[in-house]
Amino acid sequence: MISRQPYAPTPHSYVPNTALSATINLDEEVKLADTRAERDLQDSLAEIFSIIVTLDELEKAFLKDAIPEADYTEICERSLKQYKSLVADETVAKAFVGLEEFKAKWDLEVPRATERIRVGMPSTAVNASSGPAPATVAASGGTSGTLILEATQDFITFLDALRLGLLAKDQLHPLLTDVIQSVNKVTDRDFDNRGKIVQWLITLNQMKATEELSEEQARELELDINSAYQGFKSTLT
Repeated sequence: MISRQPYAPTPHSYVPNTALSATINLDEEVKLADTRAERDLQDSLAEIFSIIVTLDELEKAFLKDAIPEADYTEICERSLKQYKSLVADETVAKAFVGLEEFKAKWDLEVPRATERIRVGMPSTAVNASSGPAPATVAASGGTSGTLILEATQDFITFLDALRLGLLAKDQLHPLLTDVIQSVNKVTDRDFDNRGKIVQWLITLNQMKATEELSEEQARELELDINSAYQGFKSTLT
């Protein structure tokens, strides 16, 4: 007669811990947070995760011409604003630590999103096009005087802010963003020192909100933006 062994024999020394088993309810929902503050924090971190992944896929789609330029720019700008708003919260920032730390924790491979967040702008704002002029120019046979005036005022406003001693990132970055956006409405072609606007936007974007430029940086920034302003005006003649 063949004796049958149990499929997974239990060692004689094993004694089930009935007390531990009794504390586990397999039908009970596992809670990731116990308080509303913890839930809000988890929601914010999940939103950051989603934004990072979305930005990476958006960059891939744009590189493949799978999304119109206008749609790409709108989605990218909105996603970057949401990202900056979330990480600006002190509690979220403490848990987030930093982009590299967050990526390592969640094993994220998102090189395109990383670069876009580092720059802080859509690639359409960074790179001057060598293609046809903007629709506003082509349709009317010349650049709108209103758009030129707006760009000129944004240059002057930014330079005045520097001369008044406004040196914090949260004071200068929005004003310089206005400059590049209004310039792009007038012309999508490159001009002398346009790249300096972009480089300073990247520099400011990587600073903390309340961090300030040194006096030496401020003087250099004023010279660079003034040079870019002259380069911009030369495209209008």
